Amino acid sequence: MGVRLIVVDDHRLLAEALASALKLRGHRVLAAAAPAAGAAELVVSRAPEVCLLGTAAPAEPGAFDPIVRIKRERPQVAVVVLGPVPSPRGIAAAFAAGASGYVRHDERIEGVERAMIKARAGEAVVAPQLLQGAFAELLNPAAQPDDEGQRLLQLLTPREIEVLVRVAEGEDTRLIAAGMGIAPSTARTHVQRVLMKLGVGSRLEAAALAARTGLLDRATILSAAAAAASASAPSADQ
Repeated sequence: MGVRLIVVDDHRLLAEALASALKLRGHRVLAAAAPAAGAAELVVSRAPEVCLLGTAAPAEPGAFDPIVRIKRERPQVAVVVLGPVPSPRGIAAAFAAGASGYVRHDERIEGVERAMIKARAGEAVVAPQLLQGAFAELLNPAAQPDDEGQRLLQLLTPREIEVLVRVAEGEDTRLIAAGMGIAPSTARTHVQRVLMKLGVGSRLEAAALAARTGLLDRATILSAAAAAASASAPSADQ
């Protein structure tokens, strides 16, 4: 027996082409529409057995919001997502929203038809290739990008970290020296070392780099902790 369904895709031409192919295979297509963002309203009003939801960007925020509403208002409707191969998190997001299946958007019509029928029967449907890709990524995760702020922080001494914080706050050499209780020449040397280690040519560049990489936040915390520890330490004459 044919499936009563709605086909929705971000591209109307694709939705109509898929709908026509499924009609020829004996299924009852209640509607073919675009964009996918309007799927929920259509499904709630027409109440099909299955909704084929095509999306070109499964990683976009809110991509699966229509599924959440469909399952809330028409829980008996099975939603099968048609989309590109996402990360394992992308597949998980679709199922977390309430999807019954995820099928590659370049799947043959026979594969889409099998997914529809299984989803209508209450089965979860994921193409084997997607599962293989998901397992491969989970077993061999891509290397995380370097934490630039942490790397730069490790180049600096505690004194230089304090100097960087003061530079970012706009203090000149005289104020840095007074605040740290050191000679202006020593303060100037510290500043030059900070600029050299960060690979920048000016105090303004150092402050901008520190803010952009998160180095400044870490440096501020470390500087404050060092100051607190120094204040709480017993003096030599106690």
